[in-house]
Amino acid sequence: MPHELPKAYEPGAIEARWAEYWIKEKLFSVPTPPPGETRPVFTLLLPPPNVTGRLHMGHMLNQTQMDIIVRWHRMRGFITLWLPGTDHAGIATQMMVEKQLEKEGKRRKQLGREKFIERVWEWKREYGGAILDQMKRLGASVDWDREYFTMDENLSRAVREVFVRLYEEGLIYRGNYIVNWCPWHETAISDLEVKHEEVQGKLWEIRYPVVGSNEYITVATTRPETMLGDTAIAVNAADERYTHLHGKKVLLPLLNREIPIITDELAQPEFGTGAVKVTPAHDPNDFEAGKRHNLPQINVMDEHAHMNANAGPYAGLDRFEARKRVLHDLREQGFLVGEKDYTLAIGKCDRCGTIIEPRLSEQWFVKIQPLADRAKEAVESGEITIIPDNYRQIYLNWMNNIHDWCVSRQLWWGHRIPAWTCRDPKCKEVIVAREAPAHCPKCGGAVEQASDVLDTWFSSGLLPFTTLGWPEKTRDQEVFYPTTLLITAYEILFFWVARMIMFGCHFMQGHHQDAAIKKASGWEEKKNDSVPFRRVYIHALVRDAERQKMSKTKGNVIDPLEIIDRFGTDATRFTLAAMAAPGTDIAFNESRTDGYRAFANKIWNAARFMFMNVDRVGADASSALAGSKIRPHTGDGCTADSHFSQNRREVGHPSPELGIPEFKCATLEDRWMLSRFNRVTNDVNDALETYRFHEASNRIYDFFWGEFCDWYLELIKPRLNAENGDKETARTTCENLVALFDASLRLLHPIMPFITEEIWQAVYEGKAPLKSIAVAAYPQADEKQIDLAAETEMAILQDLIVNIRNLRAELKVEPKTKVPVEVFAHEAATRQLIEDNQNAVLSDRTANVEKIAYVDHSLAKLPGSRSTARFDVHVVYERKVDVTAECERLKKELDRLERGIANADRQLGNEQFLAKAPAQVVESLRKQQAEVAILKGKVLSKMRELGCG
Repeated sequence: MPHELPKAYEPGAIEARWAEYWIKEKLFSVPTPPPGETRPVFTLLLPPPNVTGRLHMGHMLNQTQMDIIVRWHRMRGFITLWLPGTDHAGIATQMMVEKQLEKEGKRRKQLGREKFIERVWEWKREYGGAILDQMKRLGASVDWDREYFTMDENLSRAVREVFVRLYEEGLIYRGNYIVNWCPWHETAISDLEVKHEEVQGKLWEIRYPVVGSNEYITVATTRPETMLGDTAIAVNAADERYTHLHGKKVLLPLLNREIPIITDELAQPEFGTGAVKVTPAHDPNDFEAGKRHNLPQINVMDEHAHMNANAGPYAGLDRFEARKRVLHDLREQGFLVGEKDYTLAIGKCDRCGTIIEPRLSEQWFVKIQPLADRAKEAVESGEITIIPDNYRQIYLNWMNNIHDWCVSRQLWWGHRIPAWTCRDPKCKEVIVAREAPAHCPKCGGAVEQASDVLDTWFSSGLLPFTTLGWPEKTRDQEVFYPTTLLITAYEILFFWVARMIMFGCHFMQGHHQDAAIKKASGWEEKKNDSVPFRRVYIHALVRDAERQKMSKTKGNVIDPLEIIDRFGTDATRFTLAAMAAPGTDIAFNESRTDGYRAFANKIWNAARFMFMNVDRVGADASSALAGSKIRPHTGDGCTADSHFSQNRREVGHPSPELGIPEFKCATLEDRWMLSRFNRVTNDVNDALETYRFHEASNRIYDFFWGEFCDWYLELIKPRLNAENGDKETARTTCENLVALFDASLRLLHPIMPFITEEIWQAVYEGKAPLKSIAVAAYPQADEKQIDLAAETEMAILQDLIVNIRNLRAELKVEPKTKVPVEVFAHEAATRQLIEDNQNAVLSDRTANVEKIAYVDHSLAKLPGSRSTARFDVHVVYERKVDVTAECERLKKELDRLERGIANADRQLGNEQFLAKAPAQVVESLRKQQAEVAILKGKVLSKMRELGCG
C-alpha cells in the first residue's frame, strides 16, 4: 500500500488531530510507580496560569521549553510527570466577576458573600478552562489525569493545615501594620504587587506654630492631606537648631490639635529643614517611629481612600480632592510657605493601576525570617541550583532584605483564613483551627470566621507537595518529591519560587525520596530531599522585533494563537526555542517563524521523497525498523550486531538507542551521514542537558536542512534509481534512508512534535510498534559510528562541488549547460578520493558537470579556476572572464587569507596559549597556517597573471 502524505504541508490539518489523540490515548498519564521501581524520575510542575488567563507569548515560551525538556526525558526512559493546573487568582478573578456584575448594574456587596462566591464558581466553570484548552491545542504533554485547581478541596484542606501549623509554631501572627492598600480592590497587597513609577510632583512646605511662642517649625511633604493624621513633629537630637524646642508642642494647622516635638533618627539634619512630620497611620517609617514613642495612630482615610471622620471638615472627600482643599486652606491661613517641583516614585497596584495608599490596617502576617534563613541556605549550599547563575545572587540579595509577609487579603474569593473571633465583646477570643469551632472555647459564646482570604501566593507556594497528597505521606511524594526542575520567568522568582522554597524546606523537613529512584535519577544520596525542586531555570522575556517590551499601551503585543494560526504550532515553537539563549531576551520576529515554517515544509517534502522511493523500489519502510540484527560491516565506522532497536520497542519504556543500529554503510556518503548524525545527536543532548535550547534547535536545523536534505538526499539519488542500477542497492539505500529519517524525526520530536508524529506514523502505515513517537527512544550518540576520516573526505568533496558551483555562477554559465572540469590534486590520496567518488560530483544538479579530467599541473593561473589547500579546479568554459570583477574577487580573497594568517601568527606567537592549548589544537593551527600560506601564494600568482593592480 503506498504511503500517504498530502502534497502540501498544512499544520492546521494535523495539529488538532494529534493533540486530541495524545490526550485520548493518555500517553502522558503517569500511574504511581510501586516500590521497587528503579527507573529514573523526572518531575516538573507547571507554573499554574491564572484561571482568568489567556495564552500570551510568555506562556508560549515557558510551555515550549517545558514541553521540550519533558518530551526529551520521557523519550530517554525517565518516568516523567508534568503536573498541570490553574490558580484561583484571588484579586484577578474577583475583579473579572465584579466587572461582569457592574454590567448588570449590581455590586458585590448587594449579593452578599455566599451568593458572590457561587457566582465566581459559575464564572470559573464557564470561562476558567480557556487557557488549559489552549495548552491542549499546543500539545503540552502534561498528565491531564492529575490536573488540579488551587481551590480543590484537598488543596484547601492542606492550606488550612499549613496556616494552623505556622500559627501554632508562632510563625503567623495578627497585628496592625502599614500595608499597601489598593482602594479599587479594597484590599492590602504585598510589596511585590506594587509597581513604582517616577512622576513629576510637588513638594509643599508647611509651617507648624510652636505652642506658647512665636516660632514655627517648617516641614516638607508630598502628601499634604495626610497631615490631618499627624501625631508628632520629629527633629534629630543632635540638631542644635531645635535643641531649645525639645519636649515642646506644636499646633497642627487646620485641626488645631496639639502634637509633641520628639527627637528621633527619622529626622536627618542634612535633609530639608531637618524636621519631619510623623503620621504613624499612613507611612511605614512613621509607623515605626510612632511605636518607639508610643504615639497615637490616627487613620484619616477609609478603605476607599476617602477621608473619614478623623479628617474633621474634610471627611467624605476623595484623597486627591482633599489634597486640593487642604492646600487651599493652608495657603489662606498662612501655613503654606513653599511649593517646589519634585520627582517622586509613586506606587501603583500592579493589576488595576490605582495609586497605592499606605494605610494602617489589622492584617495577618507570616514571620518570614526563620523560613527565609533555611531557603537561603538551600541555594547557598547547592541543594537548589538557579540557572542562569546571576539570578542566584538576585535571589540571595532579596532573602537578605526580606520583611514579614502580609498574607491576608480583603477579598471574598480565595482560601478563607481559618480564624474565628468570639462575638462576645467582653471576650473577643481568637481561635485558629483546622475546622470551624462550634463555639468559643473560652466563654462558650458564638464565633465568627475572619472575612479575609489568603494571598494567592500562599496556596500556590505549597503546590510542589500538596499536589502529591500532603499532609498525608504518600507514595507519590516518595517518587516525585523533590520535583526535578522548575522553569519559570524572572518576575515570579520572589512571588512564587522563593515561597515554594521556604514552604517546602519547612514542611517537608525529614522527607526522603525513594533511594533507588534518587540514585537512578542521578542525585547524590546525601542530597537534601526537603527542597521543592533540584533546579530552577529562569527563562528570558519575549520582546517585539525592536526589542521593546510588549504592552497594550504600545500596541506591540503579539498574540501567539494568531501566530500559530498563520505559521503552525511547530514553527512557532521552533522560533522560540531557536532564539532562547540563556539569559538573553528574545526579539520575536515573524520572519524567523516564516523561515521555520519553510523548514517544516522542507522536512515534509523530504518525507514525500522518501516515501515515493520506498514505494517505487518496493522497500518496506517499517521492516527497516523492525529490530532485526544489523549486518556487520567492518572498517567503515558502522556498528556491528545490535539489538538496541528491539529493546526500545517495549511500549511506554523506551531504552537508550545508540546511533542508528539499522543503518548499513555502503558508501562514503553513508559513513559520513551516520557520523554526522551521531555528532549532532551528541551536541543536541548536551545542549538540552544545560537548557541551551537555541543550540539544540540550530544544530538540528543545520543537520536536517543542510546536511541531510541538501547533501545526503542529493548524493543517494543515483543509487535510488533502480531502473539504472542494482535494485538491491536501491532497496538497501531506501532502508538506510528510512532508518535515518526515523532517528532524525525522534531527534527533532521534542521541539516540533506535530509534524514528527505525522510523518513517523506514516512510516509505519498505521502499524507502529508504539502508540506514538513521543514514547519512542531518543537517539543517543554512538562513538563507534563517528568516523572522522569519512567527515574529512566528505568535506573535500563538498568543497570541490561548492567551488564548481561558485565558478559556474561567476562565469555566468546557464544552469542547464553541462561543463567539463579539470582537477589537479595536490596529493595522490586526494586524487584517489575524488576519482572513487566522482559520481557524487557528476550527479550534482547545480554543479552540472559533464566530465572530470585529472591533470598533473597547477590550474591556479587559469581563468575560471579555484585553488584550495588540497586541489585546484578549473571549469572549462570559453566565455570571456570579467578581469575587473575577477581581480576584485581575488583581492577580497587575499584580504581574507591575510587575516587568517595574522590570526594564526598571533595565537602561535602567544606563549601562554601554546602552554595551555592541547597539542592537537596547536598542531592543527600550524597545519592551517601552512595551508593558508599556500593559498595566499596561489592567489598572488593568479593576480599577477591577470595583471591585477
